[in-house]
Amino acid sequence: MKKATAKKWGKWAATLLLVVLVLGLLQRLLTPKYVADVVEGAFVAEYYDDVPDHDVIFIGDCEVYENFSPAVLWRDYGINSYIRGSAEQYIFQSYYLLEDTLRYETPKVVVFNVQALQFAEARNEAYNRMTLEGMRWSSAKVGAILASMQEDEHFLDYVFPLLRYHSRWSDLNADDFRYLFRDKQVSHNGYYMRVDVRPAQDIPDAKPLADYSFDERAWAYLDRITALCAENGITLVLIKAPSLYPHWYAQWETQVEAYAERHALRYINFLELQAETGIDYSTDTYDAGLHMNLSGAEKLSKWFGRYLSDELGLADRRGEPELAARWAEKLAFYEADKQAQYEKYGMQEKGD
Repeated sequence: MKKATAKKWGKWAATLLLVVLVLGLLQRLLTPKYVADVVEGAFVAEYYDDVPDHDVIFIGDCEVYENFSPAVLWRDYGINSYIRGSAEQYIFQSYYLLEDTLRYETPKVVVFNVQALQFAEARNEAYNRMTLEGMRWSSAKVGAILASMQEDEHFLDYVFPLLRYHSRWSDLNADDFRYLFRDKQVSHNGYYMRVDVRPAQDIPDAKPLADYSFDERAWAYLDRITALCAENGITLVLIKAPSLYPHWYAQWETQVEAYAERHALRYINFLELQAETGIDYSTDTYDAGLHMNLSGAEKLSKWFGRYLSDELGLADRRGEPELAARWAEKLAFYEADKQAQYEKYGMQEKGD
């Protein structure tokens, strides 16, 4: 009798295990892979594959992951950095990504782009998922999900993405099968490379706003970022990337300047440093002024690397053999991607 019962339970356990494996496989198959057109959804997860001993961590939206090149910070200054960026990353998501980062390392500097202050609530589920799904499970991820969900979203859909993507069969393509059991690296320490050029022109006039005040929820999360950095002995640097659009209003600038002064923070508005950085909006943007291309990102990174070295005293680590070896591989990948894109667009590499 006992043997029969044990055999019965064994069959149930085996059946349950098979069901779990099949559901797990289906979930992996149906979840977007972000390796082709919309690669931004892969950025958050790639961080965990890197060795966590970064001097600088960037957090924020496309104004960080398209405008700064960690490869240049290393190549020219020996600064080891990573960009924890994602598409339309909201400030509450930036806070929880920072909290998540501190589970693995404590950087010397955290850089946050203030453009995100304009949004106090999430606006799009797709953007939410491109940030949240790549996070590893922890209290930080739970907090990020709860802070981000819109009224028509459900927590369980994040726990079990299969519930959200179960009808994605018709959208499956070759990449879904090619990367079923492995991931493709699509960023360079979080930097999204584009070498093509589309000059900035015909920028629309800024539309007047009824209220230029940032929402209290946005300020509250900036307070939390500021406090978290202070508690961990991290220098927080606020920046405004040199993107011409969406507009950065003078009224917003005044508020951020006042906040930085009140909290004794460093704040850099790159829109005001065009001459110093050498940014040329006729050659250094790939989408008419919204984001920098490779040329613009490398110029910006050279200026910022000098600032991090001279003003914040970050050491040159190129003499560390193990780290230098890792970066030799990263730079090889960086250069290969660069050359492949130049060939794709029929371009030649510019000299320094």
